[in-house]
Amino acid sequence: MATDRTMPRRWRLAALALAAGLAACTVGPDYERPVAATPAAYKETEGWKPSAPRDLVDRGAWWSVYNDPVLDQLEREIDISNQNLKAAEAAYRQARAIVAETRAGLFPTLTVDASAQRSGQGSGAGSSGTTVSRGARVQNQFDVTAAASWELDVWGRIRRTVESDVANAQASAGDLASARLSAQALLATNYLQLRVADELKRLLDASVEAFGRALEITTNRYNQGISARSDVASARTQYESTRSQAINVGVQRAALEHAIAVLTGKPPAELTIAAAPLAIAVPVTPPGLPSTLLERRPDIAAAERRVAAANAQIGVAVAAYYPDITLTASYGVVSSALDTLFRTASGVWAVGPQLAQTVFDAGLRGAQVEAARALYDQDVALYRQTVLAGFQQVEDQLAALRILEQQAAVQDAAVAAAREAEQLIFNQYTAGIVAYTSVITAQTNALSNAEAALTILQNRLVASATLIEALGGGWDAGQLPSDAQIKDDVVRAAQAP
Repeated sequence: MATDRTMPRRWRLAALALAAGLAACTVGPDYERPVAATPAAYKETEGWKPSAPRDLVDRGAWWSVYNDPVLDQLEREIDISNQNLKAAEAAYRQARAIVAETRAGLFPTLTVDASAQRSGQGSGAGSSGTTVSRGARVQNQFDVTAAASWELDVWGRIRRTVESDVANAQASAGDLASARLSAQALLATNYLQLRVADELKRLLDASVEAFGRALEITTNRYNQGISARSDVASARTQYESTRSQAINVGVQRAALEHAIAVLTGKPPAELTIAAAPLAIAVPVTPPGLPSTLLERRPDIAAAERRVAAANAQIGVAVAAYYPDITLTASYGVVSSALDTLFRTASGVWAVGPQLAQTVFDAGLRGAQVEAARALYDQDVALYRQTVLAGFQQVEDQLAALRILEQQAAVQDAAVAAAREAEQLIFNQYTAGIVAYTSVITAQTNALSNAEAALTILQNRLVASATLIEALGGGWDAGQLPSDAQIKDDVVRAAQAP
């Protein structure tokens, strides 16, 4: 429809002011971060040892506390080639694109249409039914029309949707950080276990060598008529069974090496990690205060951002109760000849607002609001559960490290005693004081205790890596992209060719 050009200027200004005032209205609840139960301190930190100087290393590369250059190189390959990480990064880019898609609704849409048509009319029939012959009429029509429409976000539906999408994008960034931290921790755990497997292989190989010497001595004693043939059979059994154990270590080591290859984005055939002595000490990692865990862990940050997204969706659902107001305008030119198409007399135009209001929907909007509120409550509960799970993981690993440290001290004493007993009983056997069964028992006990000590060391190393993961590695919530950063990224992505 046409507008009245005689409308007083003050009326137009008043209408614009009213539209601007309404545009500032945003229905739905403003977001407040939900409260999560947070203890004052970790229960398992009582008597915690002060951190060693090596623990002051920047935890951005948190695996550097193990001081292993091979592990350091493998960890850095995760960002380059890990496929799960690439999938999480693509999901984050998709979330940013959704922000751009929604944000476009805040601006007018402009379209341009152009057409050319040539039509004709042939002979027709007269009013009496007789055929009247007349010449065919042919006519041309050309038109170009530009149209614009703008849905005024009076009630904040689009703004709330953008708010929700931005929060979801931030949650996706948290998911990306969680995927990265999880891959780093899994690689570190696999690598530490691989090095323990190397140490177990070294221990078993040394035992095979020692049992081989014992077999040789026993065989010589049998040949001299001093020992029974059963002693030789027992010594050979001990020797061969230990060789079998040493070979079996290769199965676990190969599986760990293959897992590390996949984590670094390589086929297992392309990665070989040379065996090396276990020279990794268990690091001491100060846990800090429980309240900082809410900012350190990316999964907690992502869960909190999903709560913010769900809160904004309540506003989107509430906005459906209010009318949609759209401004439309069009201008075009229509002519039967191209040379007169763009003359003033060929112009047609229309401008005016449109208002749409749902009068009856059988409770649809009420159900949508209720569903949005229920989703918000669900996300709040999931956020609080994520926080509780985070505290549990930290407490579990603190307890594991404390108890395993005590167990390691006792087991080391047991290993020393077993080694001494093994040597003493073997000397007694060579002196003919005890039977060879006593030697077998002593050797078995010594090897079993040494393996147990190695298993405890492995558990301590894994617990240390798991603790650092539970504490969020070197991550903090400040690494989440802000609203402005996401919007800037959206603008740059839209401008890219």
